[in-house]
Amino acid sequence: MTTTIDWSETVALHLAADGGGLLDELKAVRHGTLADLVRYIALLNADERTKYEIERIGDHRMKADEIMELYARDDYPHAA
Repeated sequence: MTTTIDWSETVALHLAADGGGLLDELKAVRHGTLADLVRYIALLNADERTKYEIERIGDHRMKADEIMELYARDDYPHAA
């Protein structure tokens, strides 16, 4: 069963070593849609990718491997 992804969900890009905390939202490097930030990370070289995480609603942080899995999905909006 394939899970439907909301590619237009607003997410935040963080430095991986940031660690979260009370003012975590203020430490975001950038904000955008899930599709845009997945694309941003996917276009970085492999070493650079590991420096970032995407935070979704509910404090779920995605690391580079999970981000690249999203980028490889058949339903990812590559042409958007």
